[in-house]
Amino acid sequence: MTSERTAKLASQNFWSELIALRDRQRERRKSAVQVVRLSELPLESNEQGLMRWYLHPAIVDTVLSTLSIYRQEIPPGSRSGKHRHLAEECLYVVEGRGYDLHQDCDVEITDTYAWKPQSEIKRFEWEAGDVIYIPPCTIHQHFNADPARPARLISCINRIYKNSGLNDLEQIEEAPEYDSKVVLTADLVAQYIAKATKKVA
Repeated sequence: MTSERTAKLASQNFWSELIALRDRQRERRKSAVQVVRLSELPLESNEQGLMRWYLHPAIVDTVLSTLSIYRQEIPPGSRSGKHRHLAEECLYVVEGRGYDLHQDCDVEITDTYAWKPQSEIKRFEWEAGDVIYIPPCTIHQHFNADPARPARLISCINRIYKNSGLNDLEQIEEAPEYDSKVVLTADLVAQYIAKATKKVA
């Protein structure tokens, strides 16, 4: 440790900083958002697909900061991106029907972190009203099996691993609608849905 860093640390009162942090958190909670409204959530196109974020680490005006929650919208006959992360995940199927493909991974956490996909890929059917469970470190992807209607899922993921320094998120395959050069608009979303529906007709 350098003498400059030692001097800087010695000049701090870290206990007082904890008290100040407590006070800032209490103050923030007084004005924090208690109800997150769907009507206020913009639709985002990203590598995982079409999403509306309720809770996200970058959204700091909400009371709850321990979960990430989003709404996934999958056009008719389409699919989400494929990814994996260390934290387990639950998704509630709001609308539609489809299936998931899950591939478990062998994980080793020592002073380093390594994962290796197992050979078996499991298929799980779902429909509106169901809850999909994603085990920790499982490669997964959602498929909309309805050729005429979109599927809508709400995901909830605990941020405990991210907050513990294990932000292990790997994007393996992008959703078919994603294009980093395209700005998402209401007309474009309507085109995604119309295009998927036409394929079936």
